[in-house]
Amino acid sequence: MAVFPLPIGDRVPERGWQLQATLLPERLPELLAGRGVGIGCRASWVVALDLDVHGDEDGPGVLAALADRLGVTVPETFTLATPSGGRHLYFRAPVGCTVGSVSGGRTLLGPGIDVRGPGNSSGGYLVGPGSIIGGRQYAIALDVPVAKLPGWIAERLQARR
Repeated sequence: MAVFPLPIGDRVPERGWQLQATLLPERLPELLAGRGVGIGCRASWVVALDLDVHGDEDGPGVLAALADRLGVTVPETFTLATPSGGRHLYFRAPVGCTVGSVSGGRTLLGPGIDVRGPGNSSGGYLVGPGSIIGGRQYAIALDVPVAKLPGWIAERLQARR
């Protein structure tokens, strides 16, 4: 995945983060030394579901209930555990995917599910593994290859446009 630096303890990148996102492993030691990690969705060509867990929001439960109702499964894919108990599920974006970033329960997937995608221009981003926010770490929860974005999810995200 294409990574870029985040300020220590912060989720908000510096201006120009899109130009810093790189897939080149040789740049990582210099780029990320003493920094948090951001994942650029457009440069990585991924769509990520941010399954929130706080207050009344249960993103993982909402996604599981939707999959159950449709008679499908959520595929195993690269997953991060967030400090709040939520999850970031990463999926390979299909060619030509313009799914943008949507927050605040405004996706057709349901409440508690935010989306970060390649978008039409610079795309969205997520806090990456190893980053620490509020003294708590974003950690790899499932270290498997990034799965293809399931059609049943893509249909709901693209219907939003």
